[in-house]
Amino acid sequence: MITLTDVSKSYSSEVSIGPVTLQIPSGGITALVGPNGAGKSTLLTMIGRLLGLDAGAIEIAGYDVSSTSSKDLAKIVAILRQENHFVARLTVRQLVGFGRFPHSRGRLNRADEEIISRSIDFLNLNELENRYLDQLSGGQRQRAYVAMVLAQETDHVLLDEPLNNLDMKHSAQMMQMLQRAAQELGRTVVIVLHDINFAGHYADHICAVKDGLVVEFGTPAQIMNDEVLSRVFDTPVQVIDGPRGPLAVYY
Repeated sequence: MITLTDVSKSYSSEVSIGPVTLQIPSGGITALVGPNGAGKSTLLTMIGRLLGLDAGAIEIAGYDVSSTSSKDLAKIVAILRQENHFVARLTVRQLVGFGRFPHSRGRLNRADEEIISRSIDFLNLNELENRYLDQLSGGQRQRAYVAMVLAQETDHVLLDEPLNNLDMKHSAQMMQMLQRAAQELGRTVVIVLHDINFAGHYADHICAVKDGLVVEFGTPAQIMNDEVLSRVFDTPVQVIDGPRGPLAVYY
Protein backbone atom coordinates (compact mmCIF):
# COMPACT_ATOMS: atom_id res chain seq x y z
CA MET A 1 0.00 0.00 0.00
CA ILE A 2 1.07 3.56 -0.72
CA THR A 3 -0.07 6.07 1.90
CA LEU A 4 0.07 9.85 1.60
CA THR A 5 -0.70 11.84 4.74
CA ASP A 6 -1.22 15.62 4.53
CA VAL A 7 1.31 15.86 1.68
CA SER A 8 1.87 19.33 0.25
CA LYS A 9 4.25 21.11 -2.09
CA SER A 10 4.23 24.85 -2.81
CA TYR A 11 5.79 26.47 -5.85
CA SER A 12 4.36 29.95 -5.37
CA SER A 13 1.39 31.69 -3.81
CA GLU A 14 -0.64 30.70 -6.90
CA VAL A 15 0.66 27.16 -7.52
CA SER A 16 0.61 24.45 -4.88
CA ILE A 17 -0.16 20.78 -4.33
CA GLY A 18 -2.18 19.51 -1.41
CA PRO A 19 -2.68 18.86 1.31
CA VAL A 20 -3.31 15.36 -0.04
CA THR A 21 -4.26 12.38 2.10
CA LEU A 22 -4.65 9.20 0.07
CA GLN A 23 -4.29 5.43 0.27
CA ILE A 24 -3.42 3.58 -2.93
CA PRO A 25 -4.18 -0.12 -2.43
CA SER A 26 -1.70 -2.85 -3.19
CA GLY A 27 -2.02 -4.66 -6.48
CA GLY A 28 -3.63 -3.71 -9.76
CA ILE A 29 -3.46 -0.44 -11.65
CA THR A 30 -4.28 2.93 -10.13
CA ALA A 31 -4.64 5.69 -12.72
CA LEU A 32 -4.02 9.35 -11.90
CA VAL A 33 -6.24 11.49 -14.13
CA GLY A 34 -7.21 15.14 -14.33
CA PRO A 35 -6.74 18.36 -16.32
CA ASN A 36 -3.35 19.62 -17.47
CA GLY A 37 -1.49 21.25 -14.60
CA ALA A 38 -3.64 19.54 -11.97
CA GLY A 39 -0.61 18.06 -10.17
CA LYS A 40 -0.72 14.43 -11.29
CA SER A 41 2.95 14.18 -12.28
CA THR A 42 4.02 16.15 -9.21
CA LEU A 43 2.23 13.69 -6.93
CA LEU A 44 3.84 10.77 -8.74
CA THR A 45 7.36 12.22 -8.50
CA MET A 46 6.88 12.94 -4.79
CA ILE A 47 5.81 9.33 -4.23
CA GLY A 48 8.98 8.23 -6.03
CA ARG A 49 11.12 10.73 -4.04
CA LEU A 50 12.30 12.54 -7.13
CA LEU A 51 10.74 15.65 -5.61
CA GLY A 52 10.84 16.59 -1.94
CA LEU A 53 7.82 17.34 0.23
CA ASP A 54 7.18 20.64 1.96
CA ALA A 55 4.97 18.92 4.51
CA GLY A 56 3.38 15.58 5.27
CA ALA A 57 4.58 12.02 4.85
CA ILE A 58 4.54 9.26 2.24
CA GLU A 59 4.92 5.57 3.04
CA ILE A 60 5.33 2.71 0.58
CA ALA A 61 4.83 -0.76 2.05
CA GLY A 62 5.49 0.73 5.49
CA TYR A 63 8.74 2.48 4.48
CA ASP A 64 8.94 6.24 4.93
CA VAL A 65 9.90 7.62 1.53
CA SER A 66 11.74 10.63 2.95
CA SER A 67 13.97 8.72 5.38
CA THR A 68 14.54 5.34 3.70
CA SER A 69 17.97 5.00 2.11
CA SER A 70 18.13 5.32 -1.67
CA LYS A 71 19.57 1.81 -1.92
CA ASP A 72 16.64 0.30 -0.02
CA LEU A 73 14.00 2.48 -1.67
CA ALA A 74 15.16 1.39 -5.13
CA LYS A 75 14.25 -2.18 -4.17
CA ILE A 76 10.73 -1.10 -3.18
CA VAL A 77 9.64 1.31 -5.91
CA ALA A 78 10.66 2.01 -9.51
CA ILE A 79 9.69 5.16 -11.38
CA LEU A 80 9.73 6.14 -15.04
CA ARG A 81 9.36 9.84 -15.75
CA GLN A 82 8.36 11.51 -18.99
CA GLU A 83 11.85 12.96 -19.23
CA ASN A 84 13.58 9.57 -18.99
CA HIS A 85 15.75 9.22 -22.06
CA PHE A 86 19.33 8.17 -22.68
CA VAL A 87 21.54 10.06 -25.07
CA ALA A 88 24.21 7.38 -25.02
CA ARG A 89 23.98 4.75 -27.76
CA LEU A 90 22.57 1.78 -25.89
CA THR A 91 21.01 -1.44 -27.05
CA VAL A 92 17.64 -2.51 -25.67
CA ARG A 93 19.31 -5.18 -23.55
CA GLN A 94 21.82 -2.70 -22.12
CA LEU A 95 19.01 -0.31 -21.23
CA VAL A 96 16.95 -3.00 -19.54
CA GLY A 97 20.09 -4.03 -17.66
CA PHE A 98 20.12 -0.66 -15.90
CA GLY A 99 17.02 -1.82 -14.06
CA ARG A 100 19.18 -4.32 -12.19
CA PHE A 101 21.58 -1.70 -10.82
CA PRO A 102 19.99 -1.47 -7.34
CA HIS A 103 20.63 -5.20 -6.96
CA SER A 104 23.83 -5.77 -8.95
CA ARG A 105 25.54 -2.38 -8.49
CA GLY A 106 26.70 -2.73 -12.09
CA ARG A 107 28.03 -6.30 -11.81
CA LEU A 108 25.44 -8.44 -13.55
CA ASN A 109 25.38 -12.12 -12.62
CA ARG A 110 23.50 -15.02 -14.15
CA ALA A 111 20.37 -14.33 -12.10
CA ASP A 112 20.38 -10.70 -13.25
CA GLU A 113 20.73 -11.77 -16.88
CA GLU A 114 17.77 -14.13 -16.51
CA ILE A 115 15.63 -11.33 -15.07
CA ILE A 116 16.69 -9.03 -17.93
CA SER A 117 15.74 -11.69 -20.48
CA ARG A 118 12.42 -12.28 -18.74
CA SER A 119 11.59 -8.57 -18.79
CA ILE A 120 12.51 -8.33 -22.46
CA ASP A 121 10.30 -11.33 -23.22
CA PHE A 122 7.43 -9.88 -21.20
CA LEU A 123 7.38 -6.71 -23.32
CA ASN A 124 7.76 -8.69 -26.57
CA LEU A 125 11.17 -7.19 -27.32
CA ASN A 126 13.02 -10.43 -28.10
CA GLU A 127 13.74 -9.55 -31.71
CA LEU A 128 14.85 -6.04 -30.76
CA GLU A 129 17.11 -6.66 -27.78
CA ASN A 130 20.33 -6.05 -29.73
CA ARG A 131 19.00 -2.99 -31.55
CA TYR A 132 20.13 0.48 -30.51
CA LEU A 133 17.51 2.76 -29.00
CA ASP A 134 17.87 5.31 -31.79
CA GLN A 135 16.95 2.58 -34.27
CA LEU A 136 13.55 1.98 -32.64
CA SER A 137 10.15 3.54 -33.13
CA GLY A 138 8.67 5.60 -30.31
CA GLY A 139 6.44 2.74 -29.23
CA GLN A 140 9.31 0.27 -29.19
CA ARG A 141 11.42 2.64 -27.09
CA GLN A 142 8.58 3.09 -24.62
CA ARG A 143 8.33 -0.68 -24.22
CA ALA A 144 12.09 -0.85 -23.64
CA TYR A 145 11.91 1.76 -20.86
CA VAL A 146 9.02 -0.09 -19.21
CA ALA A 147 11.01 -3.34 -19.46
CA MET A 148 13.87 -1.57 -17.66
CA VAL A 149 11.49 -0.58 -14.84
CA LEU A 150 10.05 -4.10 -14.59
CA ALA A 151 13.59 -5.54 -14.45
CA GLN A 152 14.11 -3.57 -11.23
CA GLU A 153 11.68 -6.10 -9.74
CA THR A 154 10.00 -3.77 -7.29
CA ASP A 155 6.51 -4.42 -6.00
CA HIS A 156 5.56 -0.82 -6.83
CA VAL A 157 5.92 0.73 -10.31
CA LEU A 158 5.28 4.43 -11.03
CA LEU A 159 4.82 5.54 -14.65
CA ASP A 160 4.38 9.14 -15.78
CA GLU A 161 2.36 9.28 -19.00
CA PRO A 162 3.92 6.23 -20.69
CA LEU A 163 1.37 6.54 -23.52
CA ASN A 164 2.73 9.91 -24.65
CA ASN A 165 3.48 9.94 -28.39
CA LEU A 166 1.99 6.46 -28.88
CA ASP A 167 -0.69 5.78 -31.49
CA MET A 168 -3.90 3.86 -30.69
CA LYS A 169 -2.41 0.44 -31.38
CA HIS A 170 0.70 0.93 -29.26
CA SER A 171 -1.23 2.66 -26.47
CA ALA A 172 -3.59 -0.30 -26.20
CA GLN A 173 -0.68 -2.76 -26.32
CA MET A 174 1.14 -0.87 -23.57
CA MET A 175 -1.90 -0.88 -21.29
CA GLN A 176 -2.46 -4.58 -21.92
CA MET A 177 1.15 -5.30 -20.95
CA LEU A 178 0.87 -3.20 -17.79
CA GLN A 179 -2.34 -5.00 -16.88
CA ARG A 180 -0.52 -8.30 -17.29
CA ALA A 181 2.32 -7.02 -15.10
CA ALA A 182 -0.16 -6.16 -12.36
CA GLN A 183 -2.08 -9.42 -12.64
CA GLU A 184 0.65 -11.96 -13.44
CA LEU A 185 3.65 -10.41 -11.67
CA GLY A 186 1.73 -8.98 -8.72
CA ARG A 187 2.97 -5.43 -9.25
CA THR A 188 1.21 -2.33 -7.94
CA VAL A 189 1.17 0.04 -10.93
CA VAL A 190 0.47 3.75 -10.48
CA ILE A 191 0.18 5.51 -13.81
CA VAL A 192 -0.53 9.06 -14.98
CA LEU A 193 -2.95 8.96 -17.92
CA HIS A 194 -4.50 11.64 -20.10
CA ASP A 195 -7.12 9.43 -21.74
CA ILE A 196 -9.94 8.79 -19.28
CA ASN A 197 -11.20 5.91 -21.42
CA PHE A 198 -7.93 4.00 -20.98
CA ALA A 199 -8.22 4.58 -17.24
CA GLY A 200 -11.85 3.44 -17.26
CA HIS A 201 -11.07 0.24 -19.14
CA TYR A 202 -7.71 -0.87 -17.68
CA ALA A 203 -7.43 0.62 -14.19
CA ASP A 204 -8.66 -1.00 -10.99
CA HIS A 205 -8.84 2.38 -9.26
CA ILE A 206 -8.97 5.94 -10.57
CA CYS A 207 -7.64 8.93 -8.66
CA ALA A 208 -8.89 12.26 -10.05
CA VAL A 209 -6.66 15.27 -9.36
CA LYS A 210 -7.74 18.88 -9.83
CA ASP A 211 -6.10 22.13 -8.70
CA GLY A 212 -3.49 20.23 -6.72
CA LEU A 213 -6.04 18.22 -4.74
CA VAL A 214 -7.45 14.69 -4.93
CA VAL A 215 -11.12 15.34 -5.65
CA GLU A 216 -12.28 11.77 -6.38
CA PHE A 217 -10.98 8.26 -5.73
CA GLY A 218 -12.77 5.04 -6.54
CA THR A 219 -13.32 2.18 -8.93
CA PRO A 220 -13.99 2.90 -12.63
CA ALA A 221 -17.67 2.18 -11.98
CA GLN A 222 -17.70 4.95 -9.37
CA ILE A 223 -15.72 7.50 -11.39
CA MET A 224 -17.01 6.90 -14.93
CA ASN A 225 -20.20 8.93 -14.76
CA ASP A 226 -21.34 12.21 -16.30
CA GLU A 227 -21.38 14.31 -13.14
CA VAL A 228 -17.97 13.29 -11.78
CA LEU A 229 -16.08 13.58 -15.06
CA SER A 230 -17.73 16.84 -16.09
CA ARG A 231 -16.77 18.35 -12.74
CA VAL A 232 -13.20 17.02 -12.76
CA PHE A 233 -12.42 18.11 -16.32
CA ASP A 234 -14.51 21.30 -16.40
CA THR A 235 -16.17 20.29 -19.65
CA PRO A 236 -19.38 18.44 -20.52
CA VAL A 237 -18.78 14.69 -20.48
CA GLN A 238 -21.34 12.02 -21.29
CA VAL A 239 -20.64 8.43 -20.30
CA ILE A 240 -22.27 5.88 -22.61
CA ASP A 241 -22.38 2.09 -22.63
CA GLY A 242 -19.71 0.89 -25.04
CA PRO A 243 -19.18 -2.63 -26.37
CA ARG A 244 -16.55 -3.29 -23.69
CA GLY A 245 -17.70 -1.05 -20.86
CA PRO A 246 -18.40 2.65 -20.22
CA LEU A 247 -17.00 5.24 -22.62
CA ALA A 248 -16.59 8.94 -21.90
CA VAL A 249 -17.67 11.16 -24.80
CA TYR A 250 -16.33 14.71 -24.55
CA TYR A 251 -16.09 16.02 -28.11
